[in-house]
Amino acid sequence: STLVNKEPDSMLAHMFKDKGVWGNKQDHRGAFLIDRSPEYFEPILNYLRHGQLIVNDGINLLGVLEEARFFGIDSLIEHLEVAIKNSQPPEDHSPISRKEFVRFLLATPTKSELRCQGLNFSGADLSRLDLRYINFKMANLSRCNLAHANLCCANLERADLSGSVLDCANLQGVKMLCSNAEGASLKLCNFEDPSGLKANLEGANLKGVDMEGSQMTGINLRVATLKNAKLKNCNLRGATLAGTDLENCDLSGCDLQEANLRGSNVKGAIFEEMLTPLHMSQSVR
Repeated sequence: STLVNKEPDSMLAHMFKDKGVWGNKQDHRGAFLIDRSPEYFEPILNYLRHGQLIVNDGINLLGVLEEARFFGIDSLIEHLEVAIKNSQPPEDHSPISRKEFVRFLLATPTKSELRCQGLNFSGADLSRLDLRYINFKMANLSRCNLAHANLCCANLERADLSGSVLDCANLQGVKMLCSNAEGASLKLCNFEDPSGLKANLEGANLKGVDMEGSQMTGINLRVATLKNAKLKNCNLRGATLAGTDLENCDLSGCDLQEANLRGSNVKGAIFEEMLTPLHMSQSVR
């Protein structure tokens, strides 16, 4: 009756209601033989006796769940699924600290690429660290201190760098396509790679950034947004600024020789004290 009454539609109940049909095996004492784990079956047997799910320490709930599914104890399956969910540790979305990240760096060979895609570094101090070739794609780096960091050839595609400080950082060959660096400080940064590898900031949100004095020869800023940005005294020789939003951008003292500004929005932009005159062919489509 323990096996049959509480869950009359279960496979276990049918095994003992229709014993002749199932052809149950018995030992010499008349005990029915079932080729399943007694360790996982005991909580099910007790549940059928008194209706409470009690699992002793050291018993894996997943094992009990599989037994409940095998025997078709439907009312117990839901209890077990809830118990398993409640036993899982809560997801930790807290930002990674400098100490934790330095530990990762030290454990990673210099020639292997460290994958940090989508990780949360919000507010972390990563200044003066060697972060070359690291994949920060879609990572949260908002309000980070990356001053003097070496980000040569790092992948920052679609990363959130809003409000971060990257002053004097090495950004040679960096990939920042469609990244969000609104309000960030990038003063005196070096984007210029002597080998000819060009930094790519195509489609990036650079509203209100301060990039004063940065070396950006050949940089790709196509269709990027630089509204209200400060680019005073920047080296933008051969830069691609086609379709770029430069509204109210301060470009005074910049070197724009051979830069491509075709189709860019230069409404309210400041071009005072230019090192080289801006030719009409550079800005007219």
